[in-house]
Amino acid sequence: MAKPIKNNRLGRGLSALLKDEPSIKSASDDGAKKLVGSIIEIELDKITANPWQPRTNFDKRNLEELVLSIQSLGVIQPITVRKKIDGSYELISGERRYRASILAKKNTVPAYVRLANDQEMLEMALVENIQRQDLDAIEVALSYQQLIDEIKLTQEDLSKRVGKDRSSITNYLRLLKLDPIIQTGIRDGMIAMGHGRALMAIENPDLQFEIYEKIVGENLSVRETEKFVKALKAGEKVDVKIKEKVELPEQYTNALESFQKRLNTSIKIQRTKNGKGKIIIDFTSDEEFERLRSFLNEN
Repeated sequence: MAKPIKNNRLGRGLSALLKDEPSIKSASDDGAKKLVGSIIEIELDKITANPWQPRTNFDKRNLEELVLSIQSLGVIQPITVRKKIDGSYELISGERRYRASILAKKNTVPAYVRLANDQEMLEMALVENIQRQDLDAIEVALSYQQLIDEIKLTQEDLSKRVGKDRSSITNYLRLLKLDPIIQTGIRDGMIAMGHGRALMAIENPDLQFEIYEKIVGENLSVRETEKFVKALKAGEKVDVKIKEKVELPEQYTNALESFQKRLNTSIKIQRTKNGKGKIIIDFTSDEEFERLRSFLNEN
């Protein structure tokens, strides 16, 4: 059963106000207006995740830091939930706080209660995430597109709802026309949104992908990419300073093969002429990351 937040200034008055809260299931019920906007403690096992959550990637390190904060200070900012007909709750916003509370082994979480229909819930979740969460550019674009498709908003209406210029929204939406592999490159941080915007000027998908590989392989900046694309479209000689590719010495290539066999994953070694460089270890899921971490800790 949902429990009211204790507050010394309101005392028993708040408890009395919310004691019948479980019977309120829709906006037409008596007392609904008093419930909506109140902060109550809700048992975590009575909350289900938002099926329309636009965020798909949660930074593991940031989530761990939030877990530690919740273990020490509790959840400072309440989540927002929707009361369902069956008496359970559905998350509207605050999924990071919800997930971290579970990992912190909390039994309850403070929450604002809304009585919203599915369309309102979707809109609130999408707008809240766009405005408050550090979504990558593709996630933002997908959220914009979902608001347009599901809520039937025009780009002008969307601009007003999220407080962004219409041109900015258009630029995000255009990213969804890029090849899925290039979109993944933006999501994974291989290239920036600016690279993607420059690539959109290339209509030929094969040529677009070739330039994408050139950006990644030669570490072109956004400015270099824009100059390259502009010159290419104009039929001019490309005047871009291309970083010279440095071949790996034999001992590096031998070590690379050994690393990949032992870790059973793809590994890249990047090295400059002066001997500086980095090792990049690929992983495809949180589970694989944990496997690699355990292996490295043990060895």
